[in-house]
Amino acid sequence: MEIDIDTKSNKLSVPMAIIVAGILVAGAIYFSSVTPKNIAVNDDGIGTTILAPVAETDRILGDPGAKVTLVLYEDFQCPFCGAIVGFNAPLIQSLKQRDPNWAPFIPEVMNYVKNGDVLFVYRDWAFLGPESVRSAEAARCAGDQGKFWEYHDYLYAHQNGENEGNFSDTNLKSFAKNLSLNTVTFNECLDKNKYAQVVANSKDEGIKAGVQGTPKGFILRDGKIVSTIDGAEPLSSVKQKIDTALK
Repeated sequence: MEIDIDTKSNKLSVPMAIIVAGILVAGAIYFSSVTPKNIAVNDDGIGTTILAPVAETDRILGDPGAKVTLVLYEDFQCPFCGAIVGFNAPLIQSLKQRDPNWAPFIPEVMNYVKNGDVLFVYRDWAFLGPESVRSAEAARCAGDQGKFWEYHDYLYAHQNGENEGNFSDTNLKSFAKNLSLNTVTFNECLDKNKYAQVVANSKDEGIKAGVQGTPKGFILRDGKIVSTIDGAEPLSSVKQKIDTALK
């Protein structure tokens, strides 16, 4: 089940930027678009899910020829999205209290990416309010300077409630400065709403695919959805689904 709660205390745990750096060393990462392909898949015979094709607007990691594709919709204000990456220590502790074996699954997904088995596709589903939208736009502006993932981590590390000003334009610009981005270029990108339509389109496409909350993942093999990730599932669950898809 996908749940949405506020959290006041956030702490960096396993930054994706560090994971990505390792993938870069392995030479198994592509920030450019992959060849678009239509993904229209049957969902266990219940109906038809239309997942938008992987395109230039997606942020991707891995080999476009990988056996399995994981499309993951996220919202930067969603504490559970932060937790699955390894951020938000208080929430991770709470999840572990419910399930002692709970662990963030994104670090393990990145191992599959590094090995060339999984293509990871990040998509925005900014649904928690205006600061979700603006933070998503800001991350894409950072991506123009090759720092999407660093900014992605920074946002999750600095979650502090929803729409309370922590992801105000002023703070988003301050984050860019802290990450040594060209602030003139970044600020212009954000002020001109360069990626407003892209972020809006991503949400619309997610709605068509049946997304109702974040994190929401689709695991594909041969262009067909073979499993989904619904909320902050434990590593053991996600790993089993990916391993099954790879068989």
